[in-house]
Order: sequence, then structure tokens, then C-alpha cells
Amino acid sequence: LIVLINDILDLAKVESGKMTFEQIPFKLASSISATLHLFENKIQEKNLRLVKEYDARIPEVLMGDPVRLHQIILNLMSNAIKFTSQGTITVSVRLLSGTDEEAKVEFTVKDTGIGMEEDKLEKIFENFQQASNGTSRLYGGTGLGLAISRQLVEQQEGSISVESQIGKGSAFRFILPLKKTKATAESLVEVIQLDQEITNVSVLVVEDIPLNQFLMNTVLEDFHFRCDIAGNGQVAIEKLKHNAYDIVLMDLHMPDMSGFEATEYIRDKMQLSLPIIALTADVTNVDVIKCKAVGMNDYIAKPVDEKLLYRKIIGLLKRQGMPGQKDFAQKSKKRMSSCTDLTYLYRRTKSNPDLINEMINLYLVQTPPLVQAMQKSFREEDRQKLYASVHKIIPSFSIMGMEQRFEKTARKIQDFAGSGGHVDGINNMIDEISDVCLQACEELKEEQVKINSLP
Repeated sequence: LIVLINDILDLAKVESGKMTFEQIPFKLASSISATLHLFENKIQEKNLRLVKEYDARIPEVLMGDPVRLHQIILNLMSNAIKFTSQGTITVSVRLLSGTDEEAKVEFTVKDTGIGMEEDKLEKIFENFQQASNGTSRLYGGTGLGLAISRQLVEQQEGSISVESQIGKGSAFRFILPLKKTKATAESLVEVIQLDQEITNVSVLVVEDIPLNQFLMNTVLEDFHFRCDIAGNGQVAIEKLKHNAYDIVLMDLHMPDMSGFEATEYIRDKMQLSLPIIALTADVTNVDVIKCKAVGMNDYIAKPVDEKLLYRKIIGLLKRQGMPGQKDFAQKSKKRMSSCTDLTYLYRRTKSNPDLINEMINLYLVQTPPLVQAMQKSFREEDRQKLYASVHKIIPSFSIMGMEQRFEKTARKIQDFAGSGGHVDGINNMIDEISDVCLQACEELKEEQVKINSLP
């Protein structure tokens, strides 16, 4: 039911034109590898063979939306594995054509599964359609994955098709035009730079699977954090009664006591406020809502992205103002009157003044018009334009180090614009976001003066 609801919501978003597509530089080969990695266990369980073919002529870095690409390949790979009981699944990525500005790339997911009849191929990309009436009963699924994939491809000016034969398998192909970029691969590699302000961090990992325990221990050692392991929620509670930890990484689904139950006990019975990050293999809207309801601070999907995990841990610890953090309390006081904190920007650009200047210039160019568009669309009750303008403002909050509460307020405005309902105090929310964005512009101009005055 959860899968069905999420698929319907995705489809509705795409068909209503509210699905947005990013244009960011990413490494295509790495993105494909990361996606296929998610299926390794399932492929081994079914004793299938995975063949990967990648065209070396494809530029290393391209512009596009890696998240939507990930979603399309997830849908196609899920189907391939589901309908293949023996044989091979082949994933190939090749360059069809290219110009100075664009690379047209073809992605193919081919299997040796049950296949489909020819007269079913035209309908397979329609909503709620499957290859036969018995497919859902035998294999499960909603019949929406391919419909969503088609919409995601076509709205990026691409095309998708299928070839299939009963008993011989299917081949799904989609073509996407991806813009070329001058960004180099080196500039996109995120090396984890340990925050020297954070020291002596003690982490409790609550995880029941030994392999995952070993992995998390290895990752945390790389961060120079101390790690303690609890095999389930009940063991975690006992450890918390006798030991002091700075943060908890909590698996959601465990025997004896789940992560939800353990967190609820930690918050309600033990009255502990230390940060708790959920670890989950299946990120569903229901789980995310439940995480927040029981008092978890954040969540991260498995397999864990090390850089993302480190950022989340450091971010939560800084907001807590933990004792092991050097001079953090004093620094926080100095920043109370300021709405921006460029620590992340300086770290991300490696303190390169040219890059910092460029990022600030981009913010100064885009933000005032977006604020005006937000105010105007609200006055004119144009919710679609209000949604679009706020959606473009939101990413800048984290880049410019603005407090999380401003992003939460902006998301409330976005929810108001998208839902069509009523939200109390929406006027004040829009005024607050307008004021903080314009204040950020003034602070960033001052920062530019400081940068440009350096020898």
C-alpha cells in the first residue's frame, strides 16, 4: 500500500508539471555504479549475472538530474530482476551522438526473463498497466513504475522504448540529452575534511546485522569517532543508562525492540535529548513521518553515503553545542545578529576567493528577483508561481549557512502553495523569508568587500 501511494503521488506530481528537474554537474559513470550497487544482494540471491557495459567516449562530467536518472534506472532494474528467474541482466550506457554543448546518451536494461507479448508493448508504459492480468498476482507491483519512468524521460526531452519476446526477455531503452560542462572531475570529488572544531565524539550504533555493524564501525573510525554497538533497541537503552554518548545512529527495523520503540523510550521515559539519526534501507514517506513523530532528528538511507553521514552528524552536534566542540558557544553568540554563516561555503570552495565571489554573485543576482516573485505571486494568489519561486529559494539556505528554521518556514510556504489549503500566519512567513533573504544579501555584499580587500 505504501509503495502504491508513493507511486501515485510521484505520477500525480509529474503529470501536473510540478516535478522539477535539476541541472547540476555529476559523474555519470559513478552515478550508474552507485545505483546498480543497490541491487547486488538481490542479484546474488536469485543467482543472476549482471553485465555492465559503459561507453568510454561519454564525457566524465555531464549536466543533468542524477536523482531522476537514479529513479528511472531503479524502476527498470527492479522490473528486470523481478521477471528474471535465471540468466543475465545487462546494463549498457553508450554515446549515441554529441555536439560541443550536448551528449545524447542511450541507457539499456536488458534481461533474459519471461518477456512480453508484442500486442502488450504499446500499453506497457500506461498507468496501472502490466504485461498480463496475472502479473500483479504472481510478481506484485503497481503497474506505475514504467509510467513514471516514461514521464521522467519525456519531460527531460528524451524518449523510451521496449523490445520483448515471450520466454526470451525484454530490453528497455531510454535516451537522454545531457548538457556538457567545463567542470572537471577533480572539482566534483568530495573529500571528507574532518571538522577540527569537533573532537572526542562518542557514537552509539544500534544495528542488528553484524555486517552493517562492522561497516559502520569502520566508517566512524575514519571520522576519528569512538563507536559502541548495540544489537537492538533494548540493548541500546541499557547502554544509554550507563554510558554517555554524543549521538545515536538507530536502525529502524530490529528484533525485540525496533528503532521507533527505542527512540520513543529514550525521549519519553529517559528524557534524553541527544541527537538520533535513523538508518533505513527503505526510505518511505510513512517512515520519515514516523521518525519525526517519535523524536528522531534526521534519517539517512542505506547503503550509507559517508560524506552525507558526516555532514549530518557534524550539523546536529553543532546545533546541540556539544561540550567537545572548541569555542563553539562563543562563536554562536557572535553570529546571533547575523543570518548567514559561510563556514560550509569556505570549506566547499577550499577558501578559493574567486569561487566564493562567484557563488555570492550568483546568490545576489538570483535572490532579489525570486523574493519579488514570491511576494507578487502571493498577492495575486498564483500558487503555482509561488511554489516555483520558493522552491528555487530553498537550496540557498544551506549553502549560505542560514538557520534551519528559515528553510522549514520556506517549506511551509511551499506546502501551502502546493496543497491549495489554508495555513495560519502565511503572511508573516512570507515577510520573514523576504526579510532574511534580503538581509543575507547585505551580509554577503559585506563579505565580498572583505574578500576583495585581501592582498
